[in-house]
Amino acid sequence: MTGDAERALPHDPDVEVDEDATGAALPAHLTPHLVLLVFAGGFLGVLTRAVISDGVVDGSAFPAATFGINITGAFALSVLIEALALRGSDVGRRRATRLFLGTGLLGGFTTYSALAVQTDTLLRHGEIALALGYAISTVVAGFIASVAGIAFTRRALSS
Repeated sequence: MTGDAERALPHDPDVEVDEDATGAALPAHLTPHLVLLVFAGGFLGVLTRAVISDGVVDGSAFPAATFGINITGAFALSVLIEALALRGSDVGRRRATRLFLGTGLLGGFTTYSALAVQTDTLLRHGEIALALGYAISTVVAGFIASVAGIAFTRRALSS
């Protein structure tokens, strides 16, 4: 970083920046160590999801494994992000933790693309009520899990 003053970073993760060796702004997606953190976390998240999904044997048409994974992931992500936000700015170790655990691990673990594909499959098989119930309940339960995670973290860290 150039000088003693910390340069303010944008809050939008799509344009967040880091610095190269000269102190010039460098988009996070061009920062090798940050990309590796996301890759490593994502690999572990996808692996964990695959193990859980393959281990759940359910005879019903409702995609219980994906539902559980997405709700658990929403809760875990809200706990992580709230804990990091309450501890300070998104720099240094907090940024690395967010990228590895949040974007990488939990981004790979949750699978909203599977939600879309499974909803479409249910619709194509004439399971309209189940498809709508699955899609809507996943979004609503994910929202509730996120709010609960934030409240839990605030309470836990304020004690």
